[in-house]
Amino acid sequence: MTAGGAFLILVGIVIAQRVAYYIGIAAGGSLASDAIKTLLGFSMIRFLPMLLSLSLFLAVLLTLSRWYRDSEMVVWFSSGKSLSSWIRPVISFALPVILVVGLLSLFVTPWATQKASEYRDMLKSRDELATITPGVFKESRSADRVFFIESFDELGNLVKNIFVQSLQHQRLGIIVASQGYRETAENGDSFLVMEQGRRYEGKPDTAEFAVTEFERYAIRIEPAEVTKSAPKTQEKDSIELLQTRNAASVAELQWRLALPISAFVLVLLAIPLSFVDPRSGRSANLMLALLVYVIYNNMLSIFHAWIAQEKLSPVIGLWPVHIFFLLLTAYLFYRRLFQQPLIPKFRIRKKA
Repeated sequence: MTAGGAFLILVGIVIAQRVAYYIGIAAGGSLASDAIKTLLGFSMIRFLPMLLSLSLFLAVLLTLSRWYRDSEMVVWFSSGKSLSSWIRPVISFALPVILVVGLLSLFVTPWATQKASEYRDMLKSRDELATITPGVFKESRSADRVFFIESFDELGNLVKNIFVQSLQHQRLGIIVASQGYRETAENGDSFLVMEQGRRYEGKPDTAEFAVTEFERYAIRIEPAEVTKSAPKTQEKDSIELLQTRNAASVAELQWRLALPISAFVLVLLAIPLSFVDPRSGRSANLMLALLVYVIYNNMLSIFHAWIAQEKLSPVIGLWPVHIFFLLLTAYLFYRRLFQQPLIPKFRIRKKA
């Protein structure tokens, strides 16, 4: 239950952050509003391994910390059980989720990253009308036109109250129309057709302007030309990375393997980190545990960058980080088991 609650909270935080990010881009006119849901779905798939790993870590940490605060661990130790007895049930609980993290990291996340990149290229290849948002001025890629529409009709086929400003051959043209729609010619050219409007044309800073009323006026929309770039290392599947022996591929493959390994190490590390003195503050160990999690992930990122930049041998890889935190886990277990008394000792004095 704790793992499920932590996972839902983390998912909610990530969704809120990504939605705000994409809405900000869409409000600026660089992203169509209908693309937010698709990009959000790909982003959530990419974040799933990290969210599951952090949820496991928090679940073990919060559950055992509550046992310490409620003095239930005293009963646990009094019955002859040690802190190391928690390793087996914790691993039994976490192992299926760690396997899911490994599958997501090795196979699903690269697929989602590749599809997200292809979808962004598809969005860039769309013409200027596809990214227009009602109530927002949209400038063309060549910076010679500005579009504005007030609203769509109920079916989304017609746009109402259109404003188009263009600058061609040092002459300014302004078109206003009550409604319009998109039309595709037989040769594939796309046009913005406006009905019942006026066109104002003339030279800026002069009185040479002409006004033309029209029933139907069409503007050709230039298609966008996007060159497809080579796939990035993050977009390649794991089998392709195994066949490619350069530094970037090895670094990316070791990063994908590091996610399930770090989830396993963090679950074990959460057992000794969950110790709480009932007479002290309740959030000290939680803050320390989150700090350890941040340091762990940052060290993995640093080593990953060093391998990709060929500053570190791929043979060494990310293993020093995992070994360091495994040794830290062993040290904390040793300290909790042998150096720090977990059950207060009482001395019985006999009266004379």
